[in-house]
Formats: sequence, structure tokens, C-alpha cells
Amino acid sequence: MLIKELTQLSGVSGFEDEVRAFLKEHIHHAQVSVDCMGNLICHKAGKGKRVMVAAHMDEVGLIITKITDDGYLKFDAVGGIETAVLSGKRVYIGENKIPGVTGAKAVHLQSRAEMGTPLKIKDMSIDIGASSKEEAEQAVSPGDYAVFDSPFKELESGYVKSKALDDRVGCAVLLELMEEEYESDMYFVFTTQEEVGLRGAKTAAYQIKPDIALVIEGTTCTDVSGSIPEEYVTTTGHGAVMTALDGAAVSNKAYFDYIKRISKEYNIPLQIKRTTAGGTDA
Repeated sequence: MLIKELTQLSGVSGFEDEVRAFLKEHIHHAQVSVDCMGNLICHKAGKGKRVMVAAHMDEVGLIITKITDDGYLKFDAVGGIETAVLSGKRVYIGENKIPGVTGAKAVHLQSRAEMGTPLKIKDMSIDIGASSKEEAEQAVSPGDYAVFDSPFKELESGYVKSKALDDRVGCAVLLELMEEEYESDMYFVFTTQEEVGLRGAKTAAYQIKPDIALVIEGTTCTDVSGSIPEEYVTTTGHGAVMTALDGAAVSNKAYFDYIKRISKEYNIPLQIKRTTAGGTDA
């Protein structure tokens, strides 16, 4: 399964090489180039409007900042990660995928004040089993990235769980879209560093100067236990999601209405995102 293969690749923001190499092997009907930001740009020449369709290759992760004298790895987050869920996560570090696990001071060793204080990244470390700084330095170095060890699993009713579904699902969609023929001048762009500031998309957009841009991205679904319908962002099983407004972009009204009209004409389930939080390469 293509999505399974894509999600299990390592591609923390700024280290998308593995994902880019995989995608290049699966592109057969487009002119391919890589720009200075590492964006993979695939051009299918045509006439009329210049259309850019984008999905980002990168995923959130960690970066090693220091190795302590007793062999633990200090780290920082790459992208937006909720610190409260970080402790006890299995990770793979660097190109050699050295296994490790994140952790902090055990609860039974904490003072009452510490128990009542939210955990901070500076209080955590990664254990790779090294007993000294010298031993750890043989396997990893500051500047190495760490990716979460979250295997792809198929669940009931066609659902899946995995790391990096945001946005390897979008990458899979772009690969399928490239197999079709179009009249317009098409640019399919696999962007870098979305999770740390939409950096690749900005560079690609200024190069391509598209008339129309469409971003294929993941979003949140909140019809889960403990939520009420009035708080739902989207609802599982109710079709693709389109955003009118978020924290970084306002959708073009004519384009927005056109997609709604097309979805209705072809009976394609479509829902509108019900909050304005977040942002995408758009």
C-alpha cells in the first residue's frame, strides 16, 4: 500500500531526503526538478492557466541538541508537538535509525511541586542505552533528527493509524493525480519544511507564479469521545474537507464556490472545516 510505504519513511522538516528519493522513483510522466529548498517540482506542460497542486513531505519530529556526560540525549521539537504527550515515545535517530525512548524523571521520584508542574522539553531526554557520553557519541551527534516509531496499522472499517499521515496522504494523492492528463499547465509540488513555517511552499510559489493553487493536506477530526457536535472541526466519514479560512490563508471565493459546485454535480461528499485554527501551505 502506497500510503503505508510513505508514512514509514523518515522526513522530519529539513531532512526530507528519504521521502524525496522515494517519490522521485514513482514519478514517470512529468519533468522533475529539485530547487534550493529541496522542493520536488513536477511539471506537466500544457496550455492556459498555470496550476500548482502541493502537498508537504515533512513531518514533525525531534532534533538532538546535546549529549550528557552519562549518555543521555537532550533534544528540542521540530514543528508543533504537544509536550504533554512526548514522554515515553519510541524514536529512531539519524540516518542509521538508532532506536531510543524519550523520558523524564519517574513520577515516584518527583516532588509534589514537580508533579503539579507541566512537563517541559528541557526536563526530558532520550535514552539509547549508552552508559557514557563517549559511547553515545559513537552512534549519534547533536544535529541528528529523531523520528517517531509509530508503525502503520489498518484498523476496522477502513481506518488506519500511523505517524506522518500529515501529509504523506497528500503526497499519495499527488502521485495519483500526476497519472491523469490535463489541458492546463500543471505543477505538482512536494514541499519541504511546512511544519516549521511553510518555507518550501513560499519558495516554490515565487518560482512557479501559479494562477491557481490547490493544497492537499490533512486536518483534524474531533468527533471523538468527550466532544460535543458543536465543537467538531470535521466529521469522519462525511467526505473530503475544504477550508474557507484558517490562521494563514483566506480561500478565493470564486474557487471555493466552484469546488462546491463540482462536488455536488458529481456527488462527491464534501464538508467545510468548521474552525479557523491551524494553517497549511496555501
